[in-house]
Amino acid sequence: MPHTTRLSIVRPWLPFVLSMLGYIVVLIISLRVLAQGIPDGAMRVTISLAPMVPALFLGWSILSLIRSLDEMHRRLQLEAFALAFAGTALVTFSYGFLENAGFPKLTAFTVWPLMCGFWIVGVVMGRLRYR
Repeated sequence: MPHTTRLSIVRPWLPFVLSMLGYIVVLIISLRVLAQGIPDGAMRVTISLAPMVPALFLGWSILSLIRSLDEMHRRLQLEAFALAFAGTALVTFSYGFLENAGFPKLTAFTVWPLMCGFWIVGVVMGRLRYR
């Protein structure tokens, strides 16, 4: 079995951590700038979308992490993502129908935490299953 060093454990996570920190910093800055009252128009749209630039790097870093996993961990992640996808679809479509019955409308920002929650459940289930 190869010798594992701290650097070999940290190195694959570095792009993820840096892009997540970049996202948080750009998000905070953009929200503060928008709160100061930028007039409507192209500048407001650009500032609103600014956090998506580090989010693109975040997506790339997640793909890189998945590609660095062995076959077993990739399978676990695939099953967790499948649960997250299906669970989120079922909940959001169900709630969409409930909006027709008078339930309050939710923003698209509720989808991401829901999907993350299902993904976490899927990872935990997979780890318990494949111990």
